[in-house]
Amino acid sequence: MIYGKYLIMFFFSLACVFGGVSRIAAEEIPEVPDELALLLERYTDKSGELIRASIKHVNTDYRYGGASPEEGFDCSGFVQWVFKEAVGKELPRTAKAQSKFGRAVRRNELEPGDLIFFNTLRRAFSHVGIYVGKGHFIHSPRTGAKIRVDDMRGKYWSQRFSGARRVVENTLPRS
Repeated sequence: MIYGKYLIMFFFSLACVFGGVSRIAAEEIPEVPDELALLLERYTDKSGELIRASIKHVNTDYRYGGASPEEGFDCSGFVQWVFKEAVGKELPRTAKAQSKFGRAVRRNELEPGDLIFFNTLRRAFSHVGIYVGKGHFIHSPRTGAKIRVDDMRGKYWSQRFSGARRVVENTLPRS
């Protein structure tokens, strides 16, 4: 899955460009394929701000109950922080409460900036992340892990998908 590695490095590149990830040396970032570079050009201001704000926190530690970069984030704390920081939206604190915010969207209608929910604790809407495009999302996964970008089309995530919500309208134009 070389394409997925390029996508992740693309988002790291974005973070470096916008000053978010200074831990990655420029020589470690491969050249980004043109089709991925074009993805950012299609973001509107709000969706672009959401993605940039989320990418800044890649490699931040997971912490149960965490809601800031200093202490670490759990999944819903991360989403809450990003939406407040990027677009000034106050979201509820828990993934379950966030799953009722905004409007429902189907999986095939996902746009960057949408909230996506998963059943990871044997109950729907127990995990949340932010869709970044091309089948990928950013999230704070679990104890012992760090915020990262994952492919939601993989077996683990696709079997656990619970739904999606659009909080910010007019994100990425449909193609």
